[in-house]
Amino acid sequence: MDVTIYHNPRCATSRKTLELLRKRGIEPRIVEYLKTPPDAAELKRLVKLLGIAPHALLRKKEAKEAGLDKLTSDDALIAALAKHPIAIERPIVVKGNRAALGRPPEAVTKIL
Repeated sequence: MDVTIYHNPRCATSRKTLELLRKRGIEPRIVEYLKTPPDAAELKRLVKLLGIAPHALLRKKEAKEAGLDKLTSDDALIAALAKHPIAIERPIVVKGNRAALGRPPEAVTKIL
Protein backbone atom coordinates (compact mmCIF):
# COMPACT_ATOMS: atom_id res chain seq x y z
CA MET A 1 0.00 0.00 0.00
CA ASP A 2 1.22 3.47 -0.84
CA VAL A 3 2.53 5.81 1.83
CA THR A 4 2.51 9.59 1.48
CA ILE A 5 4.40 12.12 3.57
CA TYR A 6 3.47 15.79 3.69
CA HIS A 7 7.01 17.02 4.08
CA ASN A 8 9.02 20.16 4.63
CA PRO A 9 12.67 19.43 3.81
CA ARG A 10 13.77 22.39 5.98
CA CYS A 11 12.21 20.81 9.09
CA ALA A 12 14.46 18.47 11.10
CA THR A 13 11.50 16.45 12.42
CA SER A 14 10.13 16.02 8.93
CA ARG A 15 13.53 14.86 7.67
CA LYS A 16 13.83 12.39 10.58
CA THR A 17 10.38 11.00 9.82
CA LEU A 18 11.27 10.52 6.16
CA GLU A 19 14.51 8.80 7.21
CA LEU A 20 12.54 6.50 9.57
CA LEU A 21 10.24 5.47 6.70
CA ARG A 22 13.17 4.78 4.40
CA LYS A 23 14.97 2.70 7.08
CA ARG A 24 11.84 0.53 7.16
CA GLY A 25 12.10 0.02 3.40
CA ILE A 26 9.30 2.46 2.59
CA GLU A 27 9.84 4.97 -0.20
CA PRO A 28 6.88 7.30 0.28
CA ARG A 29 5.30 9.68 -2.17
CA ILE A 30 6.68 13.01 -0.99
CA VAL A 31 4.42 16.04 -1.05
CA GLU A 32 6.37 19.20 -0.33
CA TYR A 33 3.29 20.93 0.96
CA LEU A 34 4.81 24.41 0.90
CA LYS A 35 5.38 24.05 -2.88
CA THR A 36 2.11 22.19 -3.59
CA PRO A 37 -0.25 22.98 -0.70
CA PRO A 38 -3.21 20.72 -0.03
CA ASP A 39 -6.56 22.29 -0.89
CA ALA A 40 -9.40 22.58 1.62
CA ALA A 41 -10.89 19.21 0.62
CA GLU A 42 -7.55 17.44 1.15
CA LEU A 43 -7.04 19.19 4.49
CA LYS A 44 -10.51 18.07 5.65
CA ARG A 45 -9.59 14.52 4.63
CA LEU A 46 -6.28 14.69 6.52
CA VAL A 47 -7.93 16.04 9.68
CA LYS A 48 -10.50 13.24 9.52
CA LEU A 49 -7.82 10.57 8.98
CA LEU A 50 -5.77 11.99 11.85
CA GLY A 51 -8.84 12.02 14.08
CA ILE A 52 -8.16 15.55 15.29
CA ALA A 53 -9.83 18.94 15.24
CA PRO A 54 -8.47 21.38 12.65
CA HIS A 55 -7.00 23.56 15.41
CA ALA A 56 -4.77 20.63 16.42
CA LEU A 57 -3.12 20.88 12.99
CA LEU A 58 -1.85 24.41 13.66
CA ARG A 59 1.76 25.31 14.23
CA LYS A 60 1.30 27.88 17.00
CA LYS A 61 3.92 30.47 16.04
CA GLU A 62 3.14 30.41 12.31
CA ALA A 63 -0.62 30.39 12.94
CA LYS A 64 -0.33 33.45 15.17
CA GLU A 65 1.84 35.27 12.61
CA ALA A 66 -0.76 34.58 9.90
CA GLY A 67 -3.66 35.50 12.21
CA LEU A 68 -5.12 31.99 12.08
CA ASP A 69 -5.11 31.52 15.85
CA LYS A 70 -8.18 33.77 16.10
CA LEU A 71 -10.36 31.66 13.78
CA THR A 72 -13.05 29.65 15.53
CA SER A 73 -14.91 28.00 12.65
CA ASP A 74 -13.42 24.72 11.40
CA ASP A 75 -14.31 25.58 7.80
CA ALA A 76 -12.70 29.03 8.06
CA LEU A 77 -9.58 27.49 9.58
CA ILE A 78 -9.33 24.81 6.88
CA ALA A 79 -9.70 27.48 4.16
CA ALA A 80 -7.04 29.62 5.84
CA LEU A 81 -4.62 26.69 6.15
CA ALA A 82 -5.03 26.03 2.43
CA LYS A 83 -3.87 29.62 1.84
CA HIS A 84 -1.16 29.58 4.54
CA PRO A 85 0.36 26.08 4.46
CA ILE A 86 3.32 27.25 6.57
CA ALA A 87 0.92 27.04 9.55
CA ILE A 88 0.23 23.30 9.01
CA GLU A 89 1.88 21.02 11.57
CA ARG A 90 4.30 18.60 9.98
CA PRO A 91 5.05 15.98 8.92
CA ILE A 92 1.85 14.09 8.18
CA VAL A 93 2.16 10.50 6.99
CA VAL A 94 -0.77 8.78 5.29
CA LYS A 95 -1.15 5.07 4.58
CA GLY A 96 -4.49 3.94 3.20
CA ASN A 97 -7.25 5.28 5.39
CA ARG A 98 -4.97 6.07 8.32
CA ALA A 99 -2.73 9.04 9.07
CA ALA A 100 -0.31 10.09 11.79
CA LEU A 101 1.49 13.25 12.71
CA GLY A 102 5.23 12.61 12.92
CA ARG A 103 5.76 14.40 16.23
CA PRO A 104 7.81 12.58 17.35
CA PRO A 105 8.82 10.74 14.17
CA GLU A 106 8.19 7.36 15.82
CA ALA A 107 4.49 8.23 16.13
CA VAL A 108 4.02 7.26 12.47
CA THR A 109 4.97 3.64 13.14
CA LYS A 110 1.47 2.97 14.52
CA ILE A 111 0.00 3.25 10.99
CA LEU A 112 2.67 1.27 9.19
